[in-house]
Amino acid sequence: MEIKEWKEKVLYTAKNGFDRLSDADRAAMEGYCADYRAYLDASKTERECAAETIRLVEEAGFRPYQRGMALAAGDKVYVSNRGKMVLLAVMGERSLSEGVQIAAAHIDSPRLDLKPSPLYEEGEMAYLKTHYYGGIRKYQWVTVPLALHGVVALTDGRVIPVTIGEDKGPRLVINDLLPHLGQEQNKKTLAEGIAGEQLNLLVGSEPLAGEEKDRVKTAVMKLLYEEYGFTEADFISAELEAVPAWNSTEIGLDRSMLGAYGHDDRVCAYAALRALMDIGTPTHTAVCVLADKEEVGSMGVTGMQTAAFDTFMEDLCESQGVPVRACFEKSFCLSADVTAAFDPNFADVFEKRNAARINYGVGLCKYTGSRGKGGASDASAEVVARVRRALEEAGVVYQMAELGKVDAGGGGTVALHMANRNIDTIDAGVPVLSMHAPFETVAKLDCYMTYKAIKALFA
Repeated sequence: MEIKEWKEKVLYTAKNGFDRLSDADRAAMEGYCADYRAYLDASKTERECAAETIRLVEEAGFRPYQRGMALAAGDKVYVSNRGKMVLLAVMGERSLSEGVQIAAAHIDSPRLDLKPSPLYEEGEMAYLKTHYYGGIRKYQWVTVPLALHGVVALTDGRVIPVTIGEDKGPRLVINDLLPHLGQEQNKKTLAEGIAGEQLNLLVGSEPLAGEEKDRVKTAVMKLLYEEYGFTEADFISAELEAVPAWNSTEIGLDRSMLGAYGHDDRVCAYAALRALMDIGTPTHTAVCVLADKEEVGSMGVTGMQTAAFDTFMEDLCESQGVPVRACFEKSFCLSADVTAAFDPNFADVFEKRNAARINYGVGLCKYTGSRGKGGASDASAEVVARVRRALEEAGVVYQMAELGKVDAGGGGTVALHMANRNIDTIDAGVPVLSMHAPFETVAKLDCYMTYKAIKALFA
């Protein structure tokens, strides 16, 4: 055998996905990405994402699950957990004793939350104080147009939705120091240049006539009361989030990429959701988990560590007389979350041989974690082989992925929480440029291949 033949037989070289993309897949990719953009633009918060998810699945024939409901193969059900987490299932032909196929993603993103007592006036300007949520780089959030999304819960039981700064409405902003006076700021590290307590939203400057103190603050509060019907005290029971005030857009002269706020992780959440909606009646029951709180450790009543998932699965299993632990031990979960895309501008933090690249398909992460695999679930060789086989049979473009150099840092996602339930789990998702920034970039090809991968594993 010639050397060239040996190379082809025994060596592995990853290939750009466009070298393997059929015309049919290209057309499907464009249609899929257009639908994803619509989903993303309607889902700037976890509440909005959950609501948009429910709207779409109800149109697709899903119905709310009620405990004790009789279910047959092909039935489609969902549960909303407090309006911030959605659990969905399409019942399969086989018993739950043979396990289920799960795709789990999260729908929260890094942002700025308002503090319980946020409104104040200083220098005859009104501000709202924030508490950043998740891993942000604080300097990226200044001098960009921001919107305010969320709810205000009143003591009489009413919950008032609030959206300020979208469409043609007024934007909010966080000020930065002018370069002429920034010599001392320039000496600080990126982490120190903007302090957390400086992330204050500028919300007004016109004073209320006839007042002597807090004239601007009072004027702002008057506007909020007239528009939404809540008072300053009601901030105590509000959930208001400052998010970028822009929608998704195509990136590049070739329109091959998508830029937006919140790709992490709504890009994988939509892939999992869409795959579930498109599979028909599966052999094994297909389950989709869209959870909250991943950016702060998957804690809380709507995070992946909540008992809500276990309760949902217990209810489904009880309907068939199957112990839930027996179901888990034969189940498989794709932990669908984004991974870091290799960026030539910052090549020194990546290990090129194992870094994900845009346009090379869905990134499979055998392990995440930090440094010595701390916080990783670490999928077994057998699980990785099973996934490889399924993706190759379905014609999915995929690549292996690692977050960065071993000593550079790292991160985790929902995989370990599924693995702790005795469920075989692997991480996989879309490579992202500028992850956790107010504006992230992904490749259309990778978005579409992540959808195809989840659909193949559901099947």
